[in-house]
Amino acid sequence: MIGVGRDVVIEAVEADEQVAEIVVSCRLRRGAARRCGQCDRRCGRYDQGEGRRRWRALDAGAMKVFIDAEAPRVSCPEHGVTVAAVPWARHGAGHTRAFDDQVAWLVTHCSKSAVVELMRVAWRSVGAIAGRVVVDARAARDPFDGLVRIGIDELSYRRGHKYLMVVVDHDSGRLVWAATGHDRATLQQFFDLLGAERASRIKLISADAAEWIGDCALAACQNATLCLDPFHICRWASRALDVVRRWAWNVLRHLDLPGHAKQLKNCRYALWKNPQDLTARQAAKLAWIARHNHQLYRAYLLKEQLRLVFQHRGDEAVAMLDAWLAWARRCHIPAFVELYHRIKKHRRGIIAAVTHGLSNGLTESVNTKLRLLTRIAYGFRSTDNLIALCLLDRGSHCPPLPGRTATA
Repeated sequence: MIGVGRDVVIEAVEADEQVAEIVVSCRLRRGAARRCGQCDRRCGRYDQGEGRRRWRALDAGAMKVFIDAEAPRVSCPEHGVTVAAVPWARHGAGHTRAFDDQVAWLVTHCSKSAVVELMRVAWRSVGAIAGRVVVDARAARDPFDGLVRIGIDELSYRRGHKYLMVVVDHDSGRLVWAATGHDRATLQQFFDLLGAERASRIKLISADAAEWIGDCALAACQNATLCLDPFHICRWASRALDVVRRWAWNVLRHLDLPGHAKQLKNCRYALWKNPQDLTARQAAKLAWIARHNHQLYRAYLLKEQLRLVFQHRGDEAVAMLDAWLAWARRCHIPAFVELYHRIKKHRRGIIAAVTHGLSNGLTESVNTKLRLLTRIAYGFRSTDNLIALCLLDRGSHCPPLPGRTATA
């Protein structure tokens, strides 16, 4: 029930019904004692430490269960003086492994209030437990093994420009790595952990058009191809279209045509939405623009034509992109001429995206789930525990419930 194993001798069991607690007194057998808590190496005894201590175990019905045992310190050649290892708990933990694993499973499957109420622990303790479980899981299995196609993105987790940089594996859909920051130095930490050998196996990288992401990724992964996210490219076109719309609206106001200006102002969503999603009223507004403002309508067609590029693959998509560039270059619409230069600069990454069919859609999907986790993690002491919760839920590090095997 308490998961102490064969290397442990149970000396006594005491139950106190008044405080609803069960205390199990244990000691280690000679062959399991005096091992380093970090590397499990057999070491010489240093001192008795702080004497006997307790670890919280899984409850027995309505009663809390504690394991009571000595916690001597040993002298490890590698880690120095440290507390000796115990088989029922992780190093530095105040709970047993089974207790940690159950809390880690619950936090990814239940609400915050349910975990706190059921396990009778503080929410801050849950953050520390998640951190220990993730560290243990990543030490047992290389999280960077088998990476071939990755996605890089960032998300805001707090007001004041607080960002998490995340890396996602496109093949498994799992979160591989996350860290606080939003710059090249932060991303370089990932590639330093990855190492040159594993970086050489990466073939495709999806990201937005931030130059520092592309420069850092391609410098570390010499055999990789950068694929720019189509969503961000289409958003450039939508913003350019909105610039043209505002310019046309201001021109109509200065020409003392308030009716036309008001009509144009209310056409914003008709210009933004995909043609197949337009309502009858929005389609009528778009037809009004086609009749009365040819320049704005050409800007709309340029936006739509660029969007259609990403609905095709291979040579056909490349030909459509080149045709769009030729049209945008001579369209005489300043916002789209500027967009032409921007897209021409990133043409190689766009062609890679339409050739390989890779986007940051999966990464954005993971980010959506991570945003929910950032709200759940409110109250954690540090961002390390927030990252641990994200890796626990989206990084395939969630342990099975105690006494059960992991399911696929």
